[in-house]
Amino acid sequence: MTIGPPVSAAALVPVSSFAGLSPDTVLDALDSVGLHGDGRLLALNSYENRVYQVGMEEGPPLISKFYRPQRWSDAAILEEHAFVQELADAEIPVVPASVLDNGSSLQQFQGFRFATFARHGGRAPELGDPATLEWLGRFIGRIHAVGGLRSYTQRPTLDIVSFGEEPRAYLLQHDFIPPDLLNSWTTTVDQALAGVRRCFERAGEIRQLRLHGDCHVGNVLWTDAGPHFVDFDDSRTGPAVQDLWMLLSGERGEMVRQLSDLLAGYEDFCDFEPRELYLIEALRTLRLLHYSAWLARRWDDPAFPPAFPWFNTQRYWQDRILELREQIALMDEPPLWPI
Repeated sequence: MTIGPPVSAAALVPVSSFAGLSPDTVLDALDSVGLHGDGRLLALNSYENRVYQVGMEEGPPLISKFYRPQRWSDAAILEEHAFVQELADAEIPVVPASVLDNGSSLQQFQGFRFATFARHGGRAPELGDPATLEWLGRFIGRIHAVGGLRSYTQRPTLDIVSFGEEPRAYLLQHDFIPPDLLNSWTTTVDQALAGVRRCFERAGEIRQLRLHGDCHVGNVLWTDAGPHFVDFDDSRTGPAVQDLWMLLSGERGEMVRQLSDLLAGYEDFCDFEPRELYLIEALRTLRLLHYSAWLARRWDDPAFPPAFPWFNTQRYWQDRILELREQIALMDEPPLWPI
């Protein structure tokens, strides 16, 4: 099945206009592609994009996602849509973008780009249950078995530059770090990035494949039939362990048990390279740096200051320094090893 041709990005709205996306515009956009809402509109918990549950005049509600301008190219969005459709075709429980009557999964209205999805409910999985973790591991293994069949050409790779060095540079160039903490923060970040590089060196050459990319508990919905995976918006190329470590929590012993349960299911469908375990704390460190810069880059979006009032305070940066110091120590410890 064809996902559809790229939508021209020439007339995209500026990022500043994204905050003004109104309910009427959302409903008019859906009307423009033959989807007629009944006026019921529920904004869902999403900050990077704008996501709504829309009641329809006929049939069940659907989910509409309006993409943040200037983040992904049309080709990159369509490549993600194609990957998720590939997973759905393999009977993996994901939610692909709908291909509409115009033959495309990516639509455009007044410069806004959007896609629609079938609505799938569910609850958070019980990560304390070994059977649940093994079940999740099986489906992540199936995702990776498909993800390894071909490569992304339009979407980026999770690496030290994009998740570590570039966030560091952005925060410094835009003066987000308080002057009295600048030396301490810079020194700590440099030590953390040195630790990340050592972890990648220990791991050696690791297979890169198409990932979910943001596989935390909020992007897994559970029903009596098991899990289904949503929101592949951060899908990119990277090591398999990226889709596993965010499901681990607690003390070291707890994480070892959780990892063992995940891998018990994962390896039913996909081989796992144990050397990737050296990357868990390195990837966690990179995510912490990337997250601070993500908030900084979005701070002009009016939705962000009310949602993240603690960001860019003195206490925030003090806590980040302490957090990174803990990561520096963890990266020098032996990796988690399944039992």
